[in-house]
Amino acid sequence: MFTGIIEEIGVIERLEPGARSSRVTISGRVIFSDLKLGDSVAVNGVCLTASSISEAQFTADVMPETLHRTALSGLRPGSRVNLERAMAANGRFGGHMVAGHVDGTGKIQSLRRDDNAVWVRITAGAEILRYTILKGSIAIDGISLTVAEVDGTGFSVSIIPHTGSETTLLSKGSGDLVNLETDLVGKYVEKLLLPRDMEVPHTGITAEFLAEHGF
Repeated sequence: MFTGIIEEIGVIERLEPGARSSRVTISGRVIFSDLKLGDSVAVNGVCLTASSISEAQFTADVMPETLHRTALSGLRPGSRVNLERAMAANGRFGGHMVAGHVDGTGKIQSLRRDDNAVWVRITAGAEILRYTILKGSIAIDGISLTVAEVDGTGFSVSIIPHTGSETTLLSKGSGDLVNLETDLVGKYVEKLLLPRDMEVPHTGITAEFLAEHGF
């Protein structure tokens, strides 16, 4: 579990592609103060496991499903990435509950400066937007952010100077893909409201569904 409060920006040092998977080596500074083999690290919001550690670098295996579902497949040697170690049980919970299990990707549509803030507009599919609510939380490339605007095709967040300087988000441009993880609580609530023998429907709970089941 993570909080979405980025600890540092790391650098992709090496990529070793397999037939459908990949191994990635990432360098940094802060996270290596107590990083151990087998520890989880969120890399642009994707939970990866440190399979080897050498000085200020760690290597992780990236499975085919992860490459398919996230924007990690677009990384190259020299790419900068947001890094966060798993949340410590005795630490402050500064962001929101982030599992590191990316729901999908979105595309940056625009960046617009507003005094000391920058508005970032992201387009996303219905599978993301169904869990995206005004003033709710969303993780963008692992960054815990508050949804400031949302409509049928996308949403916007407002980036404060500290977040802009300590993460990679404002180094991206229009058309770039970002990893998105919606609020974990909303997905659990939806699942628990449905009968146990039903899969989550694409259309959600309707008046007809409630009447059919005696509500």
